[in-house]
Amino acid sequence: MPELPEVEVLRRDLEKEVVGKKIKAVDVTGARSIRRHKNKKEFIALLEGRKIVSVQRRGKYLVIRLDGPEALVVHLGMSGQLLRAKSAREKAPKHTHVVIHFTQGGVLRFVDPRTFGEMFVTKYDDLEEQVEELAHLGLDPLETAMSWDLFGRMLAEKHARLKPLLMDQKFIAGIGNVYSDEILFQAGLKWDRMSDALSQQEIRRLYRAIFETLQDAVKYRGSSLADEQYVDLFGHPGEYQHHHQVYDREGQACPRCRRTVHRARYANRSTFYCEACQV
Repeated sequence: MPELPEVEVLRRDLEKEVVGKKIKAVDVTGARSIRRHKNKKEFIALLEGRKIVSVQRRGKYLVIRLDGPEALVVHLGMSGQLLRAKSAREKAPKHTHVVIHFTQGGVLRFVDPRTFGEMFVTKYDDLEEQVEELAHLGLDPLETAMSWDLFGRMLAEKHARLKPLLMDQKFIAGIGNVYSDEILFQAGLKWDRMSDALSQQEIRRLYRAIFETLQDAVKYRGSSLADEQYVDLFGHPGEYQHHHQVYDREGQACPRCRRTVHRARYANRSTFYCEACQV
């Protein structure tokens, strides 16, 4: 599933490519992708003739503001992609479920092989009613200015293992399985350490690792894993996977100490870590 860096890369691309453009027509061939609407006619009517005025990110959701009270909300699910094409005549990828045509030319396609993702239009002020998760999002590591001592107090208020806490969207928005492993390696902390038992030095390391890891991932345009289901707006894979230190590197040498990277199972997820470097 795309995490915060991948969604942020798409947000920045969309901001450059579609803001200011007017929607001429919308094609829908996959009803499940617009499942919050009664039918495709309702979805299409809410978009046609509207202008895109801004693109925001709320956790892992993209919020495309329209010239009115509504917004187009996009969640990529497990395998969703947003792809920009210069012309509708360009061959559409398999599993293209929604196509947005612009009056100035070009199209925006929503592609989703596994159909867990979705698009829907709602009033911007009603976002949190439509998506309960958005009403309880934790701090955004790319948007929220916060001191490390406040972060330390937040950790101390919890009594939770570090990895599931980092992945808790009510605590920090946007971090998933990949980046939690990378952050914890960077901080030198094992995934099952308790949040309220960290030293001041460990809190500082974790604080720094969160921001630096996510910023680097955005700089390298996200991570495309073996299935390459994540690509950017232009269909290009990310490059941050080439900089992963432990994720999906079981049995390989730790880049820091050269000992073997291990994998553990927790809550039906794989967790990658170095037993020597992470304590």
